[in-house]
Amino acid sequence: MAEPTLHIGRKISKIRELKGMKQETLASELGISQQAVSKIEQSADVDGEALEKIAKVLGLSSEAIKAFTEEAVFNIISNTFHNTSSDNSTLIASSLNYQPTFNTVEKIVELYERLLQAEREKNELLKGK
Repeated sequence: MAEPTLHIGRKISKIRELKGMKQETLASELGISQQAVSKIEQSADVDGEALEKIAKVLGLSSEAIKAFTEEAVFNIISNTFHNTSSDNSTLIASSLNYQPTFNTVEKIVELYERLLQAEREKNELLKGK
């Protein structure tokens, strides 16, 4: 397995793209030009203060950006979704056929039962006073 890249600029670029954010939007949020964002994304190393600001705009910590790997993203996707489509030609075309690996109805029932139990316990405490 190849060693993960430490190119922080590329990681920022990938995360920004995964979030569906354009360079112009990131630039605007940071109060800098789109060209400055492009330069940052081409840099192997990014100043700590700048990285903190970028991380905040992206909704992450600077440590999360440093630790980011595309392999981790694909692992999360593959462990969370099962493609039931017979046509795997494009992610977009088949994305409508992705299903969560857990039963959502069971999760709702589980949550409801926990809420109901909490209410019962509250009632018992109030009766005791």
